[in-house]
Amino acid sequence: MAHCIGFAGYSNSGKTTLIANLVVQMKLRGYRVAVMKHDAHGHYKEVPGADSLIFAESGADAVVTLSPDMIHIYEKKGNVSLQEQLLAYAHYDYIFIEGFKKEKHPKIAVFRTIEQSEIVQQLEPRPIAIATDMDARKNAFPEYRCLDLNDIPSVAAFIEHYFKSNLF
Repeated sequence: MAHCIGFAGYSNSGKTTLIANLVVQMKLRGYRVAVMKHDAHGHYKEVPGADSLIFAESGADAVVTLSPDMIHIYEKKGNVSLQEQLLAYAHYDYIFIEGFKKEKHPKIAVFRTIEQSEIVQQLEPRPIAIATDMDARKNAFPEYRCLDLNDIPSVAAFIEHYFKSNLF
């Protein structure tokens, strides 16, 4: 079963950059990693003019693009469930989840400004750590494990330790 951990924060808080860097770090450590991103507002689009987008826009219920080393799946589905997708990708070592603030998986709150730090109070259950590049992070949030948003090896080590210690 994959270890699932989320990264929650507002727009431009650094979530995508952190996750992308963590994927690289975890791959270097020998792990298989999947990423699931929440598109709460339905803004995600394929590259304009791509065959897969043309097929999807034509009404196809599913479009599967097979490449020598990749598969991209587009599937229309009602009542999409994060839990269902986590089960489908359980064969990976880690699943990094961007968004899905209201789901119950363990999360790291990500922020770059004091205004964005409000995310910490909005997460339930409370985050397992915070990741930020703010200098005053330790003083502002003494009750949380504070991770340096730019120290990717340390964030990766924290995630490994979290799951190896059965803290979840």
